[in-house]
Amino acid sequence: MKACGLIVEYNPFHNGHVYHMNQAKKITKADCMITIMSGSFLQRGEPAIIDKFHRTKAALRTGIDIVIELPYVYAVQNSDIFASGAVQILNQIGVSTICFGSESGNVSYFIKGYENYKEKEPLFKQELKFGLAAGLSFPEASKLAYQRIGLTTDALDLARPNNILGFSYVKAIMDQNLAIKPFTIQRTKNDFHDQVITDKIASATSIRKNLIENNEIDLSVKDTMPKATIEQLHLYKESSGLWHTWEHYFQLLQYRVLTMSLEELREIHGVNEGIEHRIIKTATKASSIHHWIELIKTKRYTWTRIQRIFTHILTNTTKKEVQRSLNNPPPYIRILGLSKNGQAYLNKKRKEITAPIIFGLKRNTNPMLVMEERATKAYYSVLNPNTRNRLFHQEITGPIISHKK
Repeated sequence: MKACGLIVEYNPFHNGHVYHMNQAKKITKADCMITIMSGSFLQRGEPAIIDKFHRTKAALRTGIDIVIELPYVYAVQNSDIFASGAVQILNQIGVSTICFGSESGNVSYFIKGYENYKEKEPLFKQELKFGLAAGLSFPEASKLAYQRIGLTTDALDLARPNNILGFSYVKAIMDQNLAIKPFTIQRTKNDFHDQVITDKIASATSIRKNLIENNEIDLSVKDTMPKATIEQLHLYKESSGLWHTWEHYFQLLQYRVLTMSLEELREIHGVNEGIEHRIIKTATKASSIHHWIELIKTKRYTWTRIQRIFTHILTNTTKKEVQRSLNNPPPYIRILGLSKNGQAYLNKKRKEITAPIIFGLKRNTNPMLVMEERATKAYYSVLNPNTRNRLFHQEITGPIISHKK
């Protein structure tokens, strides 16, 4: 069986993702669609609107065959670490292709861009260092460094979010010499950061904005998602009483910061260059997460970077444990759910897969799984105790099996 890998967050799973899945299947001629999906917290440092298990069910019922969890240590990171972890795990499970969405839509531009990057890598690193020393944020310094080596052309604009991620996927594959062929499809109908729904294929940003502001699934947003996602959104809200946003965690985060010493805060992953002083100083002034980020934000510390720091504070994730985990290849493949076709793929490939396949947390002392458990507990911490315990129990009960044909 031939498998294609998709690197996703499904926050939530919408019509654009259905298009991505169908196009990927068509152009790669894959028999099995495997996604690697962020868990409780996402790449931009945000809690997922509904938990990983409800998102997994929506994906399986719409045509995905296997959903693998991207470990927290990779998921809440910059694009290079995010991509490297995802690509390594997809390689471990035996995918021969990956397909990603991009603003470019032409994979040859990414491959040529990588070749150009490798040829001029010393200059890129030098320009990046200059930009950071000048007080620029990492994304802004990277953008200028890419410009300096000719990688922000119309063909491949590395100032665009999906192009950046796509380039990171290609870079991870090529740097590690993996036997994975990359494909890309062009994003259609919307931009990554679009705030307003204008079509049945809409950005996840605009869908979440509509859901949170209206506190319901109205007709305009209903048309942007498959039936399975609408069902899972309803079920999760009925079960938990909410759709997650950062504001639900404001008092918890404020309490964490106000009871930490400067030394403890400095140990948290992402807290560098004295930002701990600014975080503590603004903690009592902030009236919401949004307000708090506005108080902290600087040219160097972007909204996304602060959100990631907040996530690491909430989950008590330290620099030492992250570095320890990133120094080694992903130690396991955790499957959240699979279809009958996904089961057939695993049965056929199991002897070729050398990494341990796991289905639940159970009593595992692997440091990466310890971080995962903390992140999941932090995610559910805003729910009432009975609901929290019931939803967390999903972590130890094995994978979701979809019987959809």
